[in-house]
Amino acid sequence: MYVGDEVEPTLEVDGMNAMKTTLLLGAMTALFLLVGDALGGQRGMVMALAFAAVTNFVAYFFSDKIVLAMYGAQPVDAAQAPQLHRIMERLAMKAGIPIPKLYVIESPALNAFATGRSPAHAAVAATTGILQAMSSEELEGVLAHELSHVINRDTLISTVAATLAGAIAMLSRMAFWFGGGVYDDERRERGGGGLVALLTLILAPIAAFLVQMAVSRSREYAADESGARLVGYPSGLANALRKLGAASQRIPMRDVNPATAHLFIVNPLTGQSLLNLFSTHPPLEKRIERLMALNG
Repeated sequence: MYVGDEVEPTLEVDGMNAMKTTLLLGAMTALFLLVGDALGGQRGMVMALAFAAVTNFVAYFFSDKIVLAMYGAQPVDAAQAPQLHRIMERLAMKAGIPIPKLYVIESPALNAFATGRSPAHAAVAATTGILQAMSSEELEGVLAHELSHVINRDTLISTVAATLAGAIAMLSRMAFWFGGGVYDDERRERGGGGLVALLTLILAPIAAFLVQMAVSRSREYAADESGARLVGYPSGLANALRKLGAASQRIPMRDVNPATAHLFIVNPLTGQSLLNLFSTHPPLEKRIERLMALNG
């Protein structure tokens, strides 16, 4: 049996994630300003700056609520979900952090995610499917993985990235409809506005995928390992990942917003679309292999 050390957040992790969040917000602001300038000159930049300021504020303080509402997640108390609360209370106490708010998503798909800007403002959501399909040890492994994202301060940048990716998609649609210099005669006289709009339409989704990939792949490995350490053994999470992998193709999650796919413990997007070529999750086989290497 693998017995891990207590999982604790570190100042190094806090500082790194704070820096990455700041860079992410700054980069998105710069992108908004560039598009605003291309579409409307100085007036476009002023509008883009106002839009970026509102977006950054909402992304930092309300992105968790937006994501939870997006999937119809409902808060549950100990009477409604006793096993969920019992396991999370035990894990949170062991980790020495406040118990996150717990939510349930009505869906037969097997999945879960954590969100929130800090351990004091964290939430964990699980589908009804995963609560019904998992054994106690497997569910404990899944919840430990999600709680590790909270402990490691991954949830802030991941949720902010989801909100900003959605904002980029909206920006690309605005560029499509208002491209061509409609806000500025000088831009229209120079020409090329339609090309700017087309490039924005193409590049904005790619930028969103790059953001998601940057915040997800390595963090899933880290959350798997620290989750196993928190529980004390890796087999529960490893078995859960096997079950999740088998179920993801058989019971796909419906109405998934691609901008939020990186939040889930396993990729909720299915099929062979272009979206899956930019998968935000490492292969499940690799994750299971790394977990089982912790044995002994």
